[in-house]
Amino acid sequence: MSKADELIGAAMEALAREDQAAFDSAAAFLADRDDTDRVLVEVATRAISGLWRNGWQPADVVRIAARRLTDWHGRTAADLIAWEMRAYAPATVDERWRDQLAGLEATVWWKGGYLAARQARDGAGRLVTVSGVLELLGLLTGLPRLESLSPPPGAARRTVQPRSHAVSEKTFARVRALLAKAESTAYAAEAETFTSAAQSLMAKYSIDAAMLDARPGGGEAPAGIRVGIDAPYEQPKAVLLHLIAEANRCRVIWSKELGFATVLGFWADLSWVEVLFTSLLVQAQTALVNSGTKKHGTGRSRNKAFRQSFLSAFASRIGERLAEATAAVVSQESAGRGTDLVRVLAPREQEVEQAVERMFPNLVSHAVRTSWDREGWAAGSTAADQASLGAPDRRRLSP
Repeated sequence: MSKADELIGAAMEALAREDQAAFDSAAAFLADRDDTDRVLVEVATRAISGLWRNGWQPADVVRIAARRLTDWHGRTAADLIAWEMRAYAPATVDERWRDQLAGLEATVWWKGGYLAARQARDGAGRLVTVSGVLELLGLLTGLPRLESLSPPPGAARRTVQPRSHAVSEKTFARVRALLAKAESTAYAAEAETFTSAAQSLMAKYSIDAAMLDARPGGGEAPAGIRVGIDAPYEQPKAVLLHLIAEANRCRVIWSKELGFATVLGFWADLSWVEVLFTSLLVQAQTALVNSGTKKHGTGRSRNKAFRQSFLSAFASRIGERLAEATAAVVSQESAGRGTDLVRVLAPREQEVEQAVERMFPNLVSHAVRTSWDREGWAAGSTAADQASLGAPDRRRLSP
């Protein structure tokens, strides 16, 4: 073990003890060494490789680095992930991982030593940069094991996509375009038209996928994605995601301390849940901003209670509308196809439930409780009516 390795170990022990003086001392000695750049990056990439084996994905790592530490740590995590990913042949990296890396803009943008390049880009001192990477390493080495949602890099194999996925990108592009129009318009009726069209399109696509899977040679298995749920007001946001998922035959397990929810379902439904959740958050946030500030009669702010109630009511009403819309599409498609689609869709819901039981055998349901503000609840319900549809603590929510 080199002296640099010993100092890194000392810094990790100091972080675990919350001994700032000992951490600063180890970081200062490291900053003065010529081999620190190479050794520290090697140790960090080994930690990242270990996270892949423990069920983490690139977006998860960057998200928690920014959540637990700072945005700088999130950007640094993306850089180090890009460096670590060089070890794998492209054909052995799951397509979902490649999409995440592209979304994170995770690239090896530097030449030579990373710490020197990071320091130059930030205009920071070497000690600040070394300390920041050590803080990130301390976080990465203490993360828990997650449920595996896809093969880690190096283990994926290129396969022919199921027939039900053949036009998914084209369909999702149309859906996103409709939702973009819904989010940009100032007219509720126009937004309703755009997002209702998107909802109908995705509901029909989901039914098509279910029908194809029911034929010989079908049989797509349930899969999973992780969706970030950020502060403030994580609880009503998690409930909103839960209700969107329920209406689309998916299930949500919220890992509150890690800042994300795992959504299990079939790919057509998962993609729609994520897109619709993002769009409805934008619409809810716009409505919240337009509602202005709220005060008690004494002049004391009641913004927190108002906004919590607003988002809770928004989620509740959206859930009702989505359930109604889904039932209407299933009824219409059943009549048009001459097939009882409830019998086709029910086994898929059972498969999703079985996947939840396999991956989360100790899952416990929790009823959610929230603060109450009458005006906030009424405003949230109104906003939902106007919206267009188109071992951490893991829990299934019961709103």
